[in-house]
Amino acid sequence: MANMSLQKNPMPSQDPVVRSGNFNEVALGYTEEQALDEAARCLQCKTKPCMKGCPVMIQIPEFIKKIEEKDYEGAYQIIAATSALPAVCGRVCPQETQCEKFCTRGVKGEPVGIGRLERFVADWHNSHAVAAAEKPAYNGHRVAIVGSGPSGLTCAGDLVRLGYQVTVFEALHQPGGVLVYGIPEFRLPKRIVEKEVDGLKKMGVTIETNVVVGRSLSVDDLFNEGFEAVFIGSGAGLPMFMDIPGIYARGVFSANEFLTRINLMKAYLPGSDTPVPHPKKACVIGGGNVAMDAARCARRLGAEVTVVYRRGMEELPARKEEVEHALEEGIEFRTLCSPVAILTEGDVTSGIRCIRMELGEPDESGRRRPVEVPGSEFELETDCVIMALGTSPNPLIKDTTEGLTINRKGGIVVDENGLTSREGIYAGGDAVTGAATVILAMGAGKTAAKAIDEYIRSKQA
Repeated sequence: MANMSLQKNPMPSQDPVVRSGNFNEVALGYTEEQALDEAARCLQCKTKPCMKGCPVMIQIPEFIKKIEEKDYEGAYQIIAATSALPAVCGRVCPQETQCEKFCTRGVKGEPVGIGRLERFVADWHNSHAVAAAEKPAYNGHRVAIVGSGPSGLTCAGDLVRLGYQVTVFEALHQPGGVLVYGIPEFRLPKRIVEKEVDGLKKMGVTIETNVVVGRSLSVDDLFNEGFEAVFIGSGAGLPMFMDIPGIYARGVFSANEFLTRINLMKAYLPGSDTPVPHPKKACVIGGGNVAMDAARCARRLGAEVTVVYRRGMEELPARKEEVEHALEEGIEFRTLCSPVAILTEGDVTSGIRCIRMELGEPDESGRRRPVEVPGSEFELETDCVIMALGTSPNPLIKDTTEGLTINRKGGIVVDENGLTSREGIYAGGDAVTGAATVILAMGAGKTAAKAIDEYIRSKQA
């Protein structure tokens, strides 16, 4: 029977007081009963409006129909046909601005909880499936992937299914890219990422870690070793800092460094070899998802946390769900203000001086530009400042690869198929766009995989 409720089934989650003291996953996932009830809200629209918001083109009504039929493995196979990382996407994709944004049920009420259903299906598969992944027949061609983040893994998955011998080169000691170093355990457990990566390995993808392309070897070396095409999915790991006094004081971190120490190196665990501060009062500068992740990690380390953002609460670019979780966990938001100096005692951070802002005319992004209010400076006490102002692509590959066209923000310039200015070299994800979402990076990986297949086939014609 159809469920015509205007509200989606709420996501079960840890109590805020409890979870603010641990790194366990916050969202607990739908029960089978909840998943069936939510699936019954789908109208099975013939025009499939939800799909136009999905960068990897998952057949959304079809997989939801399989849930209604209690064929959960069938639902998973529909998702997996176009998505290499179902359990990841079900957790971290901003569905509210993508597939769910176009859901017909959202016109009068809340949209169907597509992301929550995707997570349910992926988790069911990971708990119940026993059949090993089938290796496709080798087609005699080799492709190299630089970076094992969502873009690289998606490209690798699509190519290996087409019979290519795919090798992924990862700079860090563990594959997953931003999925393992950037997104906290309480949002995306690392066992989930490992499971997805293991699935690709069983299909035949080779992953070589501790290989820094641009240092250990170059892109041209990969061609010399017999690879016929290269996909660059090296992400955007170069953090941005404010040009203000005190920025080099002890106690000032980029969100990248802070999160990498916690997420990848497990610095929050007792006895960890990687140090991380346990601040008493932390200030996080920025308003995006990375800022929320850093703030919530600092909270779990025992700090009183303040997020400082130069626009208002309505303009926060972070996901609504992440902001709500941060508020529930006791994190304070100081909006319409911006730091003008890091205060120090000796060379150690002791506070920040801020100035109040007001919103003026829209800037090039369409958002109202923050303008300083003269004479409105004030100070906040803090022993830790985390800069979460965005990242840009690391220049290593562009500096060591001749012939690549780079834009003014450091991103690799590509055409609509992911092809760079050099034949046989493709790129996608944050290495092209700068920091963006996991699902957009995956979409770029899919586009490039299709183009690489067509390119290599054309050479054989």
